[in-house]
Amino acid sequence: MLMMAIMISKWAVAVLVVLSVLLALFLVGKKSVRADVEISASPQEVWAVLTDVARAGEWNTVLVPQGGELREGNSIQYEFFQEEGGKPSVMNAKVKQLEPHALINQAGGIPGVLTFDHRYVISSDEEGYTTVTIREEYRGIMVPFWNPEPVERAYGRLLGLLKERVLEVKGTHELN
Repeated sequence: MLMMAIMISKWAVAVLVVLSVLLALFLVGKKSVRADVEISASPQEVWAVLTDVARAGEWNTVLVPQGGELREGNSIQYEFFQEEGGKPSVMNAKVKQLEPHALINQAGGIPGVLTFDHRYVISSDEEGYTTVTIREEYRGIMVPFWNPEPVERAYGRLLGLLKERVLEVKGTHELN
């Protein structure tokens, strides 16, 4: 009887230790990335390119929409090319919030393990420049073991491609 009580208490302690470690990882598991670009265009011109999911594959080689409509509550499937010319990771994101010409907020991942909250924030100044910021926050027990720097570089590439496309489209419209 005493031996059984000792074994049960050892298992209880082991389970408690594992749960404590998982809880600690979950609580400290938070990282983020950020990338910015300034574009000589209006927020409306930037928004038009950024939200044209059907034509995104023509210019976007980083986070390429594969299906779904950009509307609050909808899910969109993406191919994410973290490395230029690399193999894609397929991911799904749910559109949480859309504010025309200002914000696209999407989220996804595996709850508790690794989740992301992805935002495109669009702002402008009086001089005719629009700044697009990608900010993505990660949470979960796997975050402390993961390096988000390659994702940050990929988002920098994405914003460079966005700028090129917006200026290309803007130039085309200015010629007409």
